[in-house]
Amino acid sequence: MRTIQTAAAALAAGETTARALVETCLERIADPGGQGALAFVRVHAEPARAMATAIDGLRRAGRAPSPFAGIPISLKDLFDIAGEPTPAGARVLADAPPATAHAPVVARLLAAGLIPVGRTNMAEFAYSGLGSNPHFGTPLSPWDRAGRRVPGGSSSGAAVSVADGMAIGAIGTDTGGSCRIPAAFCGVTGYKPTARRIPREGALPLSTTLDSIGPLANSVGCCAILDAVMAGETPAAPPALPLAGLRLGLPETVACEALDEAVARAFERALGRLEAAGARIVRRRFAAFELIGEVTALGGFSAAESFAWHRELLARAGAGYDPRVRVRIERGREQSAADYLGLIAARARMIARMDAETADLDAMVMPTVPIVPPRLDELVADEAYYRINMQSLRNTSIVNLLDRCAISLPCQAPDEPPVGFMLMGETMGDSRLFRLAAAVEAAISV
Repeated sequence: MRTIQTAAAALAAGETTARALVETCLERIADPGGQGALAFVRVHAEPARAMATAIDGLRRAGRAPSPFAGIPISLKDLFDIAGEPTPAGARVLADAPPATAHAPVVARLLAAGLIPVGRTNMAEFAYSGLGSNPHFGTPLSPWDRAGRRVPGGSSSGAAVSVADGMAIGAIGTDTGGSCRIPAAFCGVTGYKPTARRIPREGALPLSTTLDSIGPLANSVGCCAILDAVMAGETPAAPPALPLAGLRLGLPETVACEALDEAVARAFERALGRLEAAGARIVRRRFAAFELIGEVTALGGFSAAESFAWHRELLARAGAGYDPRVRVRIERGREQSAADYLGLIAARARMIARMDAETADLDAMVMPTVPIVPPRLDELVADEAYYRINMQSLRNTSIVNLLDRCAISLPCQAPDEPPVGFMLMGETMGDSRLFRLAAAVEAAISV
């Protein structure tokens, strides 16, 4: 039952039940030898069991709310769930007033009958591409657990919950790569939608300009189904586009520089398979990439907008923050109104230039992350932490700045470190990107 489609088919055929799926996930979460205690900050065992029992009854009566009713999912710890506080991976909000209503995306998932089994761990306030959390511990990438590799962030527990079978799908957020980086580091699929398609109310913000809400799961089809539910669209697995004749842009600037050997090997192998299937790889330098430094020099949108949200909380509870997160938030204090307006203008120029430069392309391709998951002990020194964090965010953050959609697909062989293959589509081109990704997934699977 690794995919939503497989689980839905088994439920429809009477080969399993929602209660059985939920119990399997809860057993894996509770396994003392597993990652459940680190991947989840709160487990909703009894509500999940009650919902599963109810859905099984509805399905027997022919009244299941959707074909995907009864499938267990996990929710990142920054979504409002009625009756609970929304800590966002932080200690300073542990006693915050409980939410009075579900976030719209949570309400839509529940209405479709998807069953949340718990809230997943995350980098505090979603401000890290590595996924470490000093308050609740750090779940580990499934690759080289003995080496204690980071899971990627900020949706760290989300990715591990899927990779370890503690949920069949997960809901995260992505401001600079927070769905796609952990997907790449944990060997699963992660999707960043065009931000405006999915309502962000009820999700504690990092950057109101860049935040988006996306799924992590074991296939393109799974992500497309969860994305459609959250967007209020009809969920279905996307039909694959023919690869022959498609033009895929490969940036020769920034995105393919300084790759780890394992990343370069897996990525080039995937490109070769796409070319063998008839896709054309268009290698090109993109002038728009040269504006990235201008847009991010003073901390970018995330620093300015997170500082605006956190300013009062920092004043009264700053000592309780993860110091590495606090430093990044407080960079926003340095930005003036003129700096912020300049940032908006620079982003608009970057988007316009990139739209012109990619008008003849069907999508862009690049490694999701240029490095393999680092070990936790490599991040002890602050200098190393900040440097590796920026490496992890380098490629994925471009997509958020461009207001586009993107997906990360695993492309490593079974005996290799996890490597993500990223496809970037056009703004509001989500439907076509899913169809293209379905074709790429079939071509590069190893």
